[in-house]
Amino acid sequence: MLSDEMLLDSYHLAVELKLERDFIKLLLAEIKKRKLGIQQMKLAY
Repeated sequence: MLSDEMLLDSYHLAVELKLERDFIKLLLAEIKKRKLGIQQMKLAY
């Protein structure tokens, strides 16, 4: 299990590297499941 910070970092990196859309959607679904918002995503960077 990834920490919230690692999950957000992974999402950001996956988007930056233009990884497969399905993988990005999977990360985003987990972010939403954990109720991590955009504001928290910005703070993680």
